[in-house]
Amino acid sequence: MEKFSRQTTALAVGVLAVSLAIRLGAGVWWQSRISDDALFGLPDSESYWLLAESVYEGRPYEFGPGGPRIFRAPGYPLALAGVFYLIGKPVHKGTGESKTGESLRAVQAVRIFNAVLGVLAVGGVMWLAAALFDIRAAFVAGLLAAFYPGAVAMSVFVLSEALFCPLMLAQLIAWISAVRIDCPKRAAFVAWLGGLIAGAAILVRPSWLLFTPGAALLAVLVCRPRARHALCGLLMMLGLVMAMAPWWVRNYGVTGAFVPTTLQVGASLYDGLNPQATGASDMRFAAVFHQAQKDDDLRTGASPAGFEQRLDARLRDASLSWAGANPGRVLELAVIKFRRMWSVWPHAAEFSSPMQTWVSALGFTPIFLAGLVGIAMFARRGWPYVLCALPAVYFTCLHMIFVSSIRYRQPAMLPWIVLAAGAVVLLLPATQPRKEPTH
Repeated sequence: MEKFSRQTTALAVGVLAVSLAIRLGAGVWWQSRISDDALFGLPDSESYWLLAESVYEGRPYEFGPGGPRIFRAPGYPLALAGVFYLIGKPVHKGTGESKTGESLRAVQAVRIFNAVLGVLAVGGVMWLAAALFDIRAAFVAGLLAAFYPGAVAMSVFVLSEALFCPLMLAQLIAWISAVRIDCPKRAAFVAWLGGLIAGAAILVRPSWLLFTPGAALLAVLVCRPRARHALCGLLMMLGLVMAMAPWWVRNYGVTGAFVPTTLQVGASLYDGLNPQATGASDMRFAAVFHQAQKDDDLRTGASPAGFEQRLDARLRDASLSWAGANPGRVLELAVIKFRRMWSVWPHAAEFSSPMQTWVSALGFTPIFLAGLVGIAMFARRGWPYVLCALPAVYFTCLHMIFVSSIRYRQPAMLPWIVLAAGAVVLLLPATQPRKEPTH
């Protein structure tokens, strides 16, 4: 990797400072437009917040008293609980609390924390670009990531993507480094460390679970030397298992069975594959299934302890049964979900204003097209370049099964920006180094 000089280091710090300023300003703007009877502006935020309060207060890790205990993975709630420790006290008791006083200050503190995580993600993008290309590409990538609307949004909302994005980039950095390091012992350590980071990322976003084994298998099949890639993949899987093991042990203690991520997979699958599915999320079915499972348990005398597990299996089986009987509609939904994920325009009502629509479209389109050019230009250079495109492929395939929206492409756009920056630097004359005149 091309080393940063004192001057270029100062410029890099400047890019990161701009990134922080943009994210802090966006956080203030977003909070100002939320109605007085809400704190977050997005429904998923509430669940992370309540779980974080449980952690902070030393209560059981469950979604409400006596509620689901494997509802969400613990990564982001643990991070929020850490913020609560810093600011001194928990802040929010139930839904509908006015956004004033202590509650608002705590939410603002979390948005600042998320902004810092967003800056770390921008730094990761710059590191990758410098490692794969050069310092010029690093600055182009850093500026693109600093201003890219999707990256800014993920640094503002109280959602797990804020923490997931820097962790995902750190794993990619470790993977690329492990493949390139000449010293076998150092390479092995870095690969194992990358696996630990992968496990942490899964504990934040469980949908990342299959990326590491899938990408490792692909590397062995298509890249040489195969033995090196196989060893790297095995060590990463070892680190991943070590990071995930405490959560697996805890889940086994709760359910008596192996639960790799959460017991919301069935609900998520049914959300994407059911008779009324449209490609968007619509969880109105949840109450119906919940009541049906309670009625069945009452008839059979089943123990309340396994209710969450039985409900997850019920939803999963219903979804798979419907999908097996309706393969044509499943394929039609897959096309719809693909279009939703890679739409130029946002679909959610919260982001439907003309300004937000155009900012999203103008911020996304040139980066997406430049990334396609970058893939075509650099994929033959080897695994590090392919690896930067794989998150986009992985999340696309995943969300052609589950529900889809532009939210789910945003983490993948960060390594995509690296490829886009490489293409920009190589193709645009303005980014080429000046040649000294000959005499």
